[in-house]
Amino acid sequence: MGEPKDKIGIKEYIAIALFMIGTKTTDDIPSMLFDSLQNAGWIAPIISGILAILPLFLLLHIAANYQDKSLIDIIYHIFGKFLGFLVLFFLWAIGFFYIVLDTATYTDIISTMYFVKTPAILIYATLMGVCAYGAKRGLEQIGSVSWSVLPYLQVSLFLSLILTIGQGNLGFLFPVFGPGEWDVLKESTMKISLYMDFLYLFMLFPFVKSTKDFKKGTWIAFFLILINLSITMVSYVMLFDYKSVMLLNYPYHETIRSISLGFLTNIETLFFPFWLIASFIKFAAYLYINIMLFGKLFKIEHFEYIMPAFATLIVFLGLLPESPTFAIFDLKAMVGNLASPLFFFLPIIMWTLAKFKGDLRK
Repeated sequence: MGEPKDKIGIKEYIAIALFMIGTKTTDDIPSMLFDSLQNAGWIAPIISGILAILPLFLLLHIAANYQDKSLIDIIYHIFGKFLGFLVLFFLWAIGFFYIVLDTATYTDIISTMYFVKTPAILIYATLMGVCAYGAKRGLEQIGSVSWSVLPYLQVSLFLSLILTIGQGNLGFLFPVFGPGEWDVLKESTMKISLYMDFLYLFMLFPFVKSTKDFKKGTWIAFFLILINLSITMVSYVMLFDYKSVMLLNYPYHETIRSISLGFLTNIETLFFPFWLIASFIKFAAYLYINIMLFGKLFKIEHFEYIMPAFATLIVFLGLLPESPTFAIFDLKAMVGNLASPLFFFLPIIMWTLAKFKGDLRK
C-alpha cells in the first residue's frame, strides 16, 4: 500500500469527508451537545461551523502556496524539524486516542442496542478487522467505496429525517436559545472540534487530483456537513423534546427505533445496515490517515505492515473502561476541549509563520 500511486477525485474526497464527520450525529456527540445546551443543541454545529471557516480558509490558503505538499510536510517546513515533530506527534496522539474512544463508542452501540448477547470483544474485533482491511486497501479503494455507497446512505438518512420530523413536534424547539444566548455561544465555541477532522483531511492534499478540486471539495463537504449536523439535531429535539433526548446516550438509534413507516414498525432493521457500512468506511479512513501520519513521523515507508498491530492495540485499549457509556463520554468531552483550541489556533500560527517566511504569495 504505502502512499497512493493514483490520485482521488473531488467526488471521492467529498465522500470521505462526509463519512468521517457527517456520521457524528449517529453516535454520542448529540448527547454531549444536548447535555450542555438543552434544546438549543442544534445551534452548536452552526456557531462552531461559522468559527471553523477561519481555520479552514487559512489552511486552504497555506496549502495553495505549498503545491504537492501534505499538511505533514508543511508543518515540518514551517516549524522546523524538532517543533514540527512535536506538533505532528500531538496531532497523531489526539487522532489515535479519538479513534480508540470512537470505536469503543460504536462497539457499545452495537452490543447494547442490537447484539446484546454477543461478547463486546467479538464485536470490537470484527469492527476493527473490517476497518483495518479497508484501510490496508489504500486511499483509492476507500474513496471509491465511499462514493459508490454514499447515495444509498444519503437516501437512508433523508428518509429517516423525513419520518422523524414528520412525527415530531415543532414546539419542542422553543425557546430557541435554551439556557440563554451567552451560554449557547460559549458552549458552541468550545465545540469547534466537531470539524477537527478537516485538519487531518489536509494530510490528503497531495493525493487529490488538483488544488482546485481540493478547495472546492473542502467547502462543499463543509457546508453539507454543517447542514446535515444541524437538521439531524433538530429532528432529535422535535421527536423527543430536550428533557428526554438529554437522557439518551445514542439519540439516532433511539430515533430509528421510535419512528414508523405506515404499518411498518421496528424499521431499525432497515437503517442499521446502512449505518454499519458508514461506520466501516469512517474508521477505515481514520485508520489510514492516522497510521500514515505515524509512518511519516517514524520514517516507516510501508506503514501498511503495522496496520494489524495498531488495530489490535485499539481493541484492547477500547475495552479497558469498565462502564464505556459513561467513561468514554467524559473522555471524549476532554479530548474535544483539547482539540477545539488546537484546530482554531494552529492554522493561525501556521499562516503567520508562513507569511513571516515570505512563502505566501497567492
